[in-house]
Amino acid sequence: MKNNMNGDLPELTLRGIILGALITVVFTASNVYLGLKVGLTFSSAIPAAVISMAVLRLFSGANILENNMVQTQASAAGTLSSIIFILPGLIMIGHWHGFPFMQTFGICAAGGMLGVMFSIPLRRAMVVQGDLPYPEGVAAAEILKVGSADAGDGEETRRGLRDIMFGGALSALFSLIASGFRVFAENLNLWFSAGASVLRIPVGFSLALVGAGYMIGIVAGIATLIGVLIAWGVAVPLLTAITPHPADGNLAAFANGIWSKEVRFMGAGMIGVAAVWTLGTLLRPMMEGVKASMSTLSARNKSAAGGKDATERTERDLAPHWIIAISLVLIAVLAVLFAAFLAEVPISRGLFLGLIVYSVAFAFIFGFLVAAACGYMAGLIGSSSSPISGIGIVAVILVSLLLLASGTLDNLLATPEGSKLAIAIALFVTAAIIAIAAISNDNLQDLKTGYLVGATPWRQQVALLIGCVVGAAVIPPVLELLYNAYGFAGALPREGMDAGQALAAPQATLMSAIATGIFTHKLNWNMILIGVVLGAVLIAIDYLLEKRGGVARLPVLAVGIGVYLPPTVSMALVVGAVLAWLIERGLRRRAERAGQDYEAIAEQATRRGVLVASGLIVGESLIGVLLAAIIGGTGKDAPLALVGASFEEAGQWLGLAVFVLMLWMFARRVLPKARD
Repeated sequence: MKNNMNGDLPELTLRGIILGALITVVFTASNVYLGLKVGLTFSSAIPAAVISMAVLRLFSGANILENNMVQTQASAAGTLSSIIFILPGLIMIGHWHGFPFMQTFGICAAGGMLGVMFSIPLRRAMVVQGDLPYPEGVAAAEILKVGSADAGDGEETRRGLRDIMFGGALSALFSLIASGFRVFAENLNLWFSAGASVLRIPVGFSLALVGAGYMIGIVAGIATLIGVLIAWGVAVPLLTAITPHPADGNLAAFANGIWSKEVRFMGAGMIGVAAVWTLGTLLRPMMEGVKASMSTLSARNKSAAGGKDATERTERDLAPHWIIAISLVLIAVLAVLFAAFLAEVPISRGLFLGLIVYSVAFAFIFGFLVAAACGYMAGLIGSSSSPISGIGIVAVILVSLLLLASGTLDNLLATPEGSKLAIAIALFVTAAIIAIAAISNDNLQDLKTGYLVGATPWRQQVALLIGCVVGAAVIPPVLELLYNAYGFAGALPREGMDAGQALAAPQATLMSAIATGIFTHKLNWNMILIGVVLGAVLIAIDYLLEKRGGVARLPVLAVGIGVYLPPTVSMALVVGAVLAWLIERGLRRRAERAGQDYEAIAEQATRRGVLVASGLIVGESLIGVLLAAIIGGTGKDAPLALVGASFEEAGQWLGLAVFVLMLWMFARRVLPKARD
């Protein structure tokens, strides 16, 4: 129930803005690293809320609304960082040779702030009047309420902070020994041949991914496992059986090549059709939400024109004239950014202006549709599970096909340099779409939290705008640091670097390959279409399961992710989801033996599990950023390595043993002794 008792409490304070900026810097750096390494980012709202409560307790006058503003601002770190799903593609195709600060900062900030503007008219219909669960928004509100209670002298807040630090210490230590000292391997792969087919059994040891898997739950985990089985249990064995084997007999390289060049595009087709299906199902509620929210804003504007705004504090969004003015300024900024992006390209003035108009119009129109869809999806399944990468795939295909259909690039595509420019334009426009989608995906989740704790919406919207600017300022230097330290798959900044240590940037690699294939007419449409058909079949199965009313579901997006992400990444997610399921079963057995109400003991354990999982993600990510700084400073690929390549096999089994131990420690932390 909404809290209306906080009207006189300060909300958007200077100290809160400063603290929110500091948390944003840390979590943005963490998310950029995690996203480039494995293609996933984490929602920072809940850990930011806990950290805010712990820090602001040291000052007098701290309150729940001030803490809410801090987590609202810092949550931009978990969402705006999704821009790394596309920007590295500009380096992969050779258009950029680094990340120019102003262009990178501008596209992140302008796109993110437009995402805020586009989602404001949806707040009333989706947050206040709708029945969407907004799982992360509700969880953050509950944590804020517990942390603001006087009972227990803040013990819940201190325990929450200890849980985050516990998870962070576990994953940081493991990551340092594995990625830094190289004593533990980061994964274990067993390769087999069955006739001409190549089979693989993968296990990933990333505790950050275990934490992410823990939060997505067993349904998405099983769907991801199905995707892995489709890719590596069916598609790769079948294709390796009918493809001539290499002379060197390297089964691992051969199978990975088949997966990268063939099977991964099937996953792209599945993700794309899942995103289109979701947009289609949301069209009606999206339009109804816009209509209802704009009516409310119009009524408020008329009230204010009479001399006084009679709207309740907890219902006041940014005024319509501010929304329009800020949006127009951001559109102008996008035009300047696209002009700067094309400034050094030798093209005619007419084509120059036409491309700017096209890019801005597509980013604005499609961006608004994406904002509505992502806001709705976040309400259904949470921000962390929303298909931002799927939206990006749909966007890069649409912008590329529309550029081709317009005929404006016909002369440009006659040369390799012109084709590269066309690909770069498609990627840069898609970057704006992803920034809009990411922030709108998060904004309504935050507004749900604010609604439940009695916050003022327009102040939250200002806080998120500030978070966009701070996060956008952090992203370019972190990207530059990681690129110079590790390089990206297929794009190394210096000769002699270890390609095996390059950051995979899976979504950027995939989207670059799609845009390149469209403009060069070499896109593997067969595998994409197979993925589309398979995705449609899975959508039908999921629809039938939903109609039956059971808990069994088959989210197609998660299946697609299991197909196109590296299997060691997907399996670590599956391990986390299974761990959450096992802990839940353990809680039920404990409650039955003790004659206790399961719900009574599950609430604390669930909250503790989320916080420890968040710590796992943050700890490994921060070690990754630290190692990147050391590598960049020394110029060596493994400056902290204590063992050589001969220790690799032993490191795999040693890493597996310690990884299992870490999982046991996680479970023990979430399942405390009976006296707790």
